[in-house]
Amino acid sequence: MTFQRARSEEQREIRRRAILDTAAAMLDEMPVAEVTLNELSRRVGLAKSNVLRYFESREAVLLALLDDFLKSWLTELAGELAAGIEPHAPPDVRAGRLAEILSRSLSDRVVLCDLFGAQGGVLEHNVSVEVVKRHKRSSLTHLATMTGLVRRHLPELGDDAQQFCLMALVSAGALSAYVPPPPSLLAAYADEPALGVLHLELHDALRISFASTLLGVLPRA
Repeated sequence: MTFQRARSEEQREIRRRAILDTAAAMLDEMPVAEVTLNELSRRVGLAKSNVLRYFESREAVLLALLDDFLKSWLTELAGELAAGIEPHAPPDVRAGRLAEILSRSLSDRVVLCDLFGAQGGVLEHNVSVEVVKRHKRSSLTHLATMTGLVRRHLPELGDDAQQFCLMALVSAGALSAYVPPPPSLLAAYADEPALGVLHLELHDALRISFASTLLGVLPRA
């Protein structure tokens, strides 16, 4: 892909979108840690200096991508929750369904979880104050959206809904670091199965984490 110099706002937005789409395609092939600005520039057909006209660093590209992915996920999650939770079921049943749907939805989006995992330790470094402020404003908006969805289906959580949502996203990022296990670990499990007794798939690990938290904070009858 090659570009002529972008002269209009529309052309600049096309260029910016091409950079994000290329970075997203790279994340389908490799973890966040392996995405480099040099390779991104090569794939998008721009000099590295030109990519930096649109995003000040590799981390800024990935933060923008995290925002896009999170927005898209929340739109889909709204429908998944509405279709999967019976509004008149008892609170503990709705909590279990919420945990199941959230865990399945997130585990199906490994790239999103990988970006969550890299957010604090990697992506929020090597960026300007303005980029961080823009990212945090967007993150708070998305958190409010997720909190509203959770409260709609489990109003019994009350003020704990926001904290649950925040911890759910943090857990998704942390637990995704263990999935899939590296080849050496899989080989060790195959050679000595007892070593893998506590190993869980991402879906199961998230479901247990979410269900335990929700049932722990629900008010008792």
